[in-house]
Amino acid sequence: MKSNAIITLDATMKKILQILDNVAPSKAAVLITGESGTGKELLARYLHAKSPRAERKMIAVNCAAVPEGLMESELFGHEKGAFTGAIQSKPGKFELANKSTLLLDEIGEMPLLLQTKLLRALQENEIERVGGKSTLPVDVRIVAATNKDLKQLVKKGMFREDLFYRLNVIPVHIPPLRNRVSDLKMLTHHFVESACILNGMSIKKISGDALEKIMKWGWPGNVRELQNIIERAVLLCASDEIDENHLEINSEGFDIKSLPFTPGMTLDEVEKFLILKTLEFTEENRTHAAKILGISIRTLRNKLNEYSHKNKEQDYEQSV
Repeated sequence: MKSNAIITLDATMKKILQILDNVAPSKAAVLITGESGTGKELLARYLHAKSPRAERKMIAVNCAAVPEGLMESELFGHEKGAFTGAIQSKPGKFELANKSTLLLDEIGEMPLLLQTKLLRALQENEIERVGGKSTLPVDVRIVAATNKDLKQLVKKGMFREDLFYRLNVIPVHIPPLRNRVSDLKMLTHHFVESACILNGMSIKKISGDALEKIMKWGWPGNVRELQNIIERAVLLCASDEIDENHLEINSEGFDIKSLPFTPGMTLDEVEKFLILKTLEFTEENRTHAAKILGISIRTLRNKLNEYSHKNKEQDYEQSV
């Protein structure tokens, strides 16, 4: 999509943009929720661009992508010698986002211990580097984003209630693309044009049959899925018009019954096969794969690291 522009005809999305316009001048925390691929980071950037902090770069951190042991340093920085490998002092995301906006993406994946430290930073407007002996004042506007139900995580004891209310000052929920049918045609034409420009190609048309196929699909991957499929169609189309045959939309979706599970396989083997097959289905989109599997992205990452480690062990055993 264009920089920080939001392309929409949907009434709910327009209301969301109006809310963000209204609160942009303030420092109020904003919590953006919605399914994966709906455009949560795009909305965060829209809010930042409308705010008085727009002259400074918005800083983003994916709470699920950072290993738990490094999360505190990632957020708050560290001093030289604070831990093994800390050969020099390093500022964290809070310092980098001073006088700007900090996006805490996938906030639902943040460990409880870090939630406590985050809450203190938000309450006191100051942080302390790992290994540091003094505090540093920070002026940061927090935007948190998640595809999880934080209220349910609070009930399960997996998310601090006080932190939830601290982040949920301005709640914004993005509807899934399947509920924004009025946006589909406009987004499709936009992504066709963008993909053509990006790849140095002449602007292609899209046939009525292709548009009809797009309008009928449920888009479980939301806007991100639409963008990826359109870009692929642009690259596969040798003519000046994209037709339905260029759209690699699997109308049957992912059928677990088709997986070749056989008697004698261990649960670990079945789990590994299912995880890798799901990643293949989502084209290595870990967030989407984790959602399909019903696990956190951190659990998925740990499983993949485990498989990688076992493969290296097997390679070593075969070499000796």
